Amino acid sequence: MERSGIRAGHVIAFQDGEHRHLKDGIVVWEGSEIIHVGKSFDGELHAVHDAPGMVLTPGLINTHAHLSESPLDKSFVEDRGPRQFFLSGLIEFLPARDGAISEAGRLASIEFSGLELIRTGTTTVMEIGALGDSVIDMAERIGLRAYVAQSYRSGRWYTDDGRSVKYQWYEDDGQAAFEQAVAFCHANHGRADDRIRTFLSPAQVDTVSAALLRRSRAAAADMRVPLALHTSQSVPEFTEIVRRHGKSPIEWLQELGFLGNDVILGHAIIVGGTSWANFHADDIGILADTGTNVAHAVWVFARRGIAMESFSKYLARGVNMTIATDTCPQSMIEAMRWSAVVSKIMDRRTEVATAKDVFNAATLGGATALGRDDLGRIAKGAKADLLLWDKAGISMAPVRDPIRNIVYSAQSEDLHSSIIDGRWVMRDRQVPGFDRGSLAGHLQAAADEMWKGMNKGDWAARSIDELSPESFPEFRP
Repeated sequence: MERSGIRAGHVIAFQDGEHRHLKDGIVVWEGSEIIHVGKSFDGELHAVHDAPGMVLTPGLINTHAHLSESPLDKSFVEDRGPRQFFLSGLIEFLPARDGAISEAGRLASIEFSGLELIRTGTTTVMEIGALGDSVIDMAERIGLRAYVAQSYRSGRWYTDDGRSVKYQWYEDDGQAAFEQAVAFCHANHGRADDRIRTFLSPAQVDTVSAALLRRSRAAAADMRVPLALHTSQSVPEFTEIVRRHGKSPIEWLQELGFLGNDVILGHAIIVGGTSWANFHADDIGILADTGTNVAHAVWVFARRGIAMESFSKYLARGVNMTIATDTCPQSMIEAMRWSAVVSKIMDRRTEVATAKDVFNAATLGGATALGRDDLGRIAKGAKADLLLWDKAGISMAPVRDPIRNIVYSAQSEDLHSSIIDGRWVMRDRQVPGFDRGSLAGHLQAAADEMWKGMNKGDWAARSIDELSPESFPEFRP
C-alpha cells in the first residue's frame, strides 16, 4: 500500500486528548489511515507534498444537512419570518418551497451541494432527506465521507390560514416509511470502503408519535447507527409539545428513553430555561446528563433574528456540541464563525465561544457524536481526512494562530486542497469531475422553475413575489 505525506508550515495535530499546534511538521498516511505525525519521517514515501506556506488541519464534520433542497433557499427565505410563527420560516416557507421543487431540481441541488461542501471544508456530512440513493451516488463520485438517512414521520404540520399550526396524521403512523428507512440503512451502511454509512432520522419531534420514536430508538440501537431528530427548533413546536404533554420537547424525549450518546438533536435552540421558551426546565442539563449531542446550525436561525442562549453555556454545562450548516450557505467556515460571534453577542462576553471551542465542535465534537475516534483529528490511526489552507491569501495573512485565522477570517478561496480517506478530492481548489459553471447553471434553471410554481404549495396560493418581495422594485424605463 502506498505511503503519502504532507510537510506543512503549520499542522493542527492531536496529542494527549486535544488539538495541538505543530510547526513545520509532517503527516504521513498509508491507504486511508494516518500512520505518522511529527517533525520528521525517515521511511519511504511514494509521494510527498511540500507545503511550507500552508496550514494542515483535520477535515470538518457537518452534522446536519439537507442537500436536496438547501441551495434553493437562496434569494427566497432571507429577510422573511412571520411574527405569528415567532419568526420561524418552517410553517409557511418550507411547504411553499417543497411543493414547487421538481425531482430534477432536487438532483441539481445534490450535485451542487457536493461541490459546495468540499469547497468550504466539509469532509464528513450527515444528510437528512428523501433522495438517499442520489446523495450516496454523488458522495461516491466526489469522494465525500457521508452519513445518509431517509427521513420519516407520523404526520405533518401545515397552516390553512396563515395564523395557526395544524397537524395531519398518517393512518399507518409512518410505519411504512420507517421500514423503508431501516431497509435503506441495511442496504447501504459501509459502502465505498466504509466511507458511506447510514443513520436513522425521524423527522421532527412534533410530527413523530411516541410509538414511532420508541421504534426508532430500538432500531438504531439494534443496528448500531446514530439517531437524529429535529428538536426544539421553533416556538410553535415547543408550545405544541407543552400543550400535548405538559413538558418541554427535551423533557418528553427523556421520559420516552429516547436520549443518549448516540442521539444528535438538530438545533435544540428553543429550550426550557431560555427567554424564547419562557418555560422553566433544565433542558440543557438533561442534554448534558444523558450525553445527548446537539447539531448547532447557527445561520438558519440568526438570519431571522433567533439565537441560541447560548453556545458557550451549553459547552459549560457539558453538552457535546457539534457544528452544522443545515441551510445555505453550506459552509462550515461560516458556520464556525457565526457560532462564535453570535454566542459572544448573546453572552456579552468576548472570551467565550472561542475559535478553539467552535473548531473543537466542528471536529472532535462531531466525531464524538458519531462514535468515531478516527475522525476529526490528525493522529496515528485516524482517517486521512485533511484540509490544506493557504496562509498567504488576502483573508488569511498574517498567520500566528492558524485556528483564529480560519474561524474569524478565512474564505472558501483560502481552502487550497482537501483529502478524504487518503485521496485528494480537491487539489489547488479544483474538484475533478464537478464543473462549477455547469452545476450553477443547472441550479439556476431549477430555481427559476421552482419560483414559478411557488403558489402550488402555499396555503394562500401566493406567488414568489408575494411570499418574498425582492429587495428593490423593478426598474422601469
